[in-house]
Amino acid sequence: MSSDGRERIEELANCRLPTAHGDFRLSIWQASKGVEIVTVGMGKLAGNNPLFVRVHSQCFTSEVLGSLRCDCRPQLDSALEKIGGLQRGLLIYLQQEGRGIGLTNKIRAYALQDGGADTLEANHLLGFEDDLRDFTDAGRLLLQEGIPSIRLNTNNPRKIQALVDCGVEIAEVIPSLSPPNPHNSRYLETKALRMGHLFSPSGELPAHPRAESTHKGE
Repeated sequence: MSSDGRERIEELANCRLPTAHGDFRLSIWQASKGVEIVTVGMGKLAGNNPLFVRVHSQCFTSEVLGSLRCDCRPQLDSALEKIGGLQRGLLIYLQQEGRGIGLTNKIRAYALQDGGADTLEANHLLGFEDDLRDFTDAGRLLLQEGIPSIRLNTNNPRKIQALVDCGVEIAEVIPSLSPPNPHNSRYLETKALRMGHLFSPSGELPAHPRAESTHKGE
């Protein structure tokens, strides 16, 4: 039992994972409601020095099929490359396809986008909110494994706030930027202008008030 009264997130299996970005440690965890979480780490993770962390949600279409409709695969590759360069860091990979609506509904949303809707409008037409993802288990796992302070690789202010609410200190926000392409430029624009993501529609990081006050208690 963890300090918050919940069952501990249990490690089910782990192995060495050699990749183009270096040798990682891959672990599978069982979190709340039997959901599995994947972590890919390198180096000594626990300690007081803030750890480079990316909390990343699954995107089958981009990461497996190479879709250019979003920036998920470049973000994933960039995070692993960064961890490999630092020789220390952690990727937490969550099974939350399509911002939590699942693969089938994500494809339905894509069809609506083909008809002119943006990514938020498509979700709303299907009866979903903007973003159904839950980052609580990621926050709990970090604290459970002795990682109270992190350098978070994200553009998403909701993710920042969710981890702060779990008690994780965000020592630094490191943006995850990739050049837009003709297929994802409207998607990136929607995330920047309508969802408050911490980059401009052109893919650059602007001065943004939501990137401040990210320490616990502020």
